[in-house]
Amino acid sequence: MKPIRLSQTTYRDKVHACWLGKNIGGTLGAPHEGKKEAHRLTFYDPVPTQAAANDDLDLQLVWLKMLQERGVRPTVADFADYWGKHLRPYPWNEYGFCQRNLERGLRPPISGCFENYYVDEMGSPIRSEIWACVAPGHPALAASLAWRDAALDHAGGEGTYGEMFWAALQSAAFVLSDPLVLIHVGLAMIPLHSLISRAVREAVWCWQNGVAWAEARERILRGFGHHCPCNAAQNHGFTVLGWLYGKDFGDRLCAAVNCGYDTDCTGATLGATLGLVGGTAAIPDEWRAPVGEQIVLHQFTQNLDAPKTVAELTEQTVEVGRRLLAERSPVAEIAAETALPDDLLSLLFDNTLAQAALLRDPQSAIETTEGYEVAFHYGGEPVLRPGIAKTVGISVRHEDTPDCLLDPAASLAVPSGWEVEPAPARFGQQRFVLHAHEVAPRSQVTVTVNLPVGRREIAYTMLGPEEARGYGAVDNVAYCPQCHGRAGACVCAPAR
Repeated sequence: MKPIRLSQTTYRDKVHACWLGKNIGGTLGAPHEGKKEAHRLTFYDPVPTQAAANDDLDLQLVWLKMLQERGVRPTVADFADYWGKHLRPYPWNEYGFCQRNLERGLRPPISGCFENYYVDEMGSPIRSEIWACVAPGHPALAASLAWRDAALDHAGGEGTYGEMFWAALQSAAFVLSDPLVLIHVGLAMIPLHSLISRAVREAVWCWQNGVAWAEARERILRGFGHHCPCNAAQNHGFTVLGWLYGKDFGDRLCAAVNCGYDTDCTGATLGATLGLVGGTAAIPDEWRAPVGEQIVLHQFTQNLDAPKTVAELTEQTVEVGRRLLAERSPVAEIAAETALPDDLLSLLFDNTLAQAALLRDPQSAIETTEGYEVAFHYGGEPVLRPGIAKTVGISVRHEDTPDCLLDPAASLAVPSGWEVEPAPARFGQQRFVLHAHEVAPRSQVTVTVNLPVGRREIAYTMLGPEEARGYGAVDNVAYCPQCHGRAGACVCAPAR
């Protein structure tokens, strides 16, 4: 198998265009975010003097810092750590519930779905570009990295599928330009049954069958519309509509944003995608000039020494991408000149790594040690109720063979007053039954796992019923009335 070779010049130019497009599209859509009616934009309104601050970009700057400091094999624990370091003030929807779960001791991916109504929203699909840019030409690797990211706050939800879809599509855009082929690369990485897959396919069907833009928008809303403007399925349909129905860079962005709803996200994702497809030459000066090169951080992004300009961000991204491909990808590499193998499409559509990521259990907590992922399977909610037996499981994978389950040879140590007994193995898990007459609000279950590199003890959190009393759907975590940051971590609180 010959690898995909991407020239250093093309790689740098497309990364630069990606981040430019992200800022342009996000700034175009930001003033109209959450408005559900159709719009009639043909340009920025109002015309900005700099890029709008946008969590769509900021969270990816945190992941770039993580890759620089922790290396190019990030674990879900790394993501959780960097979220806590830099993103704690974010209160909105899935962000607030992610941090709430992390502070209760829950690890990803259970942190991303327990008592979290918002797993189907746009908070993770908007973070796809960093994975495409550090895994250019290897869509399945980009999608698998996107899964780890989305596990924080969208586990098991449409948000996960959306981030995987865009990460793969945008990775392929380094070497392909046909929108339909790129869309199908993204679709190859996610379940057919997902709402995102179905909404994207509906948008493509409308375009291929000559349905007018306005009617196509209504069809997306009839089939996939949701009362939350940030719900992912409808917004993915809108982004694809803009891409296919628009005539040029600006018209495509406006065709997406004019659909309404989560407009900063649809605009930012499409802007980044168009930048990746066409490079900087495809971005007109009239769209670049109002936003410039400066990166403007949101006030809720804390303690982050982020790149100050798009050019600086480009150089840092390229440096990490070169390292990641060299260490992790047999499929793509950065070279002096671009050279595409005869089996290019087969390489791009190979979804093995993405499928392996999707095999992971959203109702588990994962810890990584010495390259082994040890998952504690809750078998549902991470709650033990007094007098009710609960079956839990342990599974182990090595990061180099994520589709292969290993024998964990594990034992469980439980708090005083609890009982544990072995249960028949199922689903590739060593299983145990837990019993307790009393359960503290937060208890630790210690798993001892025998690995080829030695014995490892890992503590996982089990909640009692008083700690898991539920949370109202469509409600949000408490926030500061002054700065609107998450209560207890707001930006107007005294520095700790």
